[in-house]
Amino acid sequence: MAEYLQLEIVSPQGEVLSRRVEEVVAPGMIGEFGVLPGHTPFLTTLRPGVVIAKAEDKDIYIAVTSGFAEVEATRVIILAEGAQRAEDIDVEQTEKDLELAKKKLESLSKDDSEYSTWELRAKQAEVKLSAVEASKQ
Repeated sequence: MAEYLQLEIVSPQGEVLSRRVEEVVAPGMIGEFGVLPGHTPFLTTLRPGVVIAKAEDKDIYIAVTSGFAEVEATRVIILAEGAQRAEDIDVEQTEKDLELAKKKLESLSKDDSEYSTWELRAKQAEVKLSAVEASKQ
């Protein structure tokens, strides 16, 4: 059994992370899941959340929106609609984005056609801030 996994995280903007890691924790659609080397292969959808790449030297936190994860015994590939490493997140701007989204949601009814768009923007900002917070612990 291999000691490491090759983790690849890609978004439409390009490669976010390509690294050898010891473990991957990701936000699956039906719950968080962890992958160690030698894991049984599977394919799953992802919900917005934080991917944790546990490497020898440090844990790396990546905020992802929705997407897919393909798990193999020695490799994990994550194709995300959006992904950003915690250290690359502009906290001040993200907090402003969250505040704007919350204000918009307060002014809209759930039946409004824009409601789901603003709800998603709020969730994405919350996920980014969660990734930053987790990286500081």
